[in-house]
Amino acid sequence: MRKILMVCLGNICRSPLAEGIMLKLISEHQLDIQVDSAGTSGYHIDEAPDKRTILNAYEHKIDLTDLRARQFTIHDFDRFDEIYVMDKSNLKNVLVLTNNEHHLSKVDLLLNASHPNQNKEVPDPYFGDEKGFEHVFNLIHHACLKIALD
Repeated sequence: MRKILMVCLGNICRSPLAEGIMLKLISEHQLDIQVDSAGTSGYHIDEAPDKRTILNAYEHKIDLTDLRARQFTIHDFDRFDEIYVMDKSNLKNVLVLTNNEHHLSKVDLLLNASHPNQNKEVPDPYFGDEKGFEHVFNLIHHACLKIALD
């Protein structure tokens, strides 16, 4: 079983959306994948995803209401095979916790799955409008399809 972790800053917008998209793909395609999400900060521990993220996901028939934010820990390197981060700031915050090459090899920017070696970032929609949430959904969905089905 592949174990995948999605990581953003607060674990209320991008990473729970990625987790929800992956959960839907896992269910639809009977994939042997376990997925979770976390944030590099502890700002929103135990909170539900942002209401705009929940609404946007719901419009795509994805239910995020049971997800709760948690903070990334050094133990996640041992629990997960692949760790996908949403932007370069998240990447820096995760990589600073690595203590060996094996852990380092597990971490990548999410959009490298759909845009190999381009190091593109998923923008944080938190301070934007609803169009930003849909744009983020499309970016994450495309990358998750590549991760799950390729």
